[in-house]
Parts: sequence; structure tokens; C-alpha cells
Amino acid sequence: MNVEKTVKKIVTEDMLAVNVGSGSLKVLGTPVVAALFENAAMLLAGEYLEEGSTTVGCSITVNHVAPTPLGGTVTATAKLVKHEGRFFDFELKAEDEGGVIADGVHQRVAVFSDKFQQKADGKLAK
Repeated sequence: MNVEKTVKKIVTEDMLAVNVGSGSLKVLGTPVVAALFENAAMLLAGEYLEEGSTTVGCSITVNHVAPTPLGGTVTATAKLVKHEGRFFDFELKAEDEGGVIADGVHQRVAVFSDKFQQKADGKLAK
């Protein structure tokens, strides 16, 4: 099993802070950095799951320390540092052409996909 997973994206208009509602500049938005981290962690945790299960994020801390412009390339890496029962803990790092742009920590928890979706959908039925 892998202990790291990296996703790589070129920054597009829809990823800019001005377009995701997190700022007024044409730079990679922090919510997008968080989503890239979650994606890498989700893909990595998926390698450890039984069929019919998935993971959901339950906490994330992101320190976004440098801007990335439109057209820049971002790599977001999740490193699995602890897996205990249903819980997965990750260290996070994102880089662009200029070096590190963000780091943080993230926790995901394994759930049964159908049961979790039914629970969520049930909130609207009340």
C-alpha cells in the first residue's frame, strides 16, 4: 500500500479566489487548496477500504502561505501518518513552480457509502 498520494492540477479560472468567493484576487483560492488536499487523501485512504465503504473528511487545517497565479501548476500531496480503525490522519503539502504554497493536517473517517448517503438524504424527508 502507498503512504503518499499526489494530485497535480493547472490553475484554471474556476479555481481562482475571486471566482470561488474566498478573495478578490486572481490567485489560487484557499478552498481549492483544501479540496485538492482532500482529494489526494481520499484517493489514498481508498486503497485501504473494503468494498462498499468510502471516507469523509472530518477535520482539516490548511496553512496557505504563498500565491499561485492562473496557469500555474499545483501539486498537492497527502501523506498517511496514522491509520487506526476507521480513522485516517494525513500530513499535507502543496507546491507550485516556486516551492511550497501550503501545508496542513487532515483527518478522514471510513463510512459505509449507502448508509451514510441515506442518513444525509433522510434530513430532507423530515
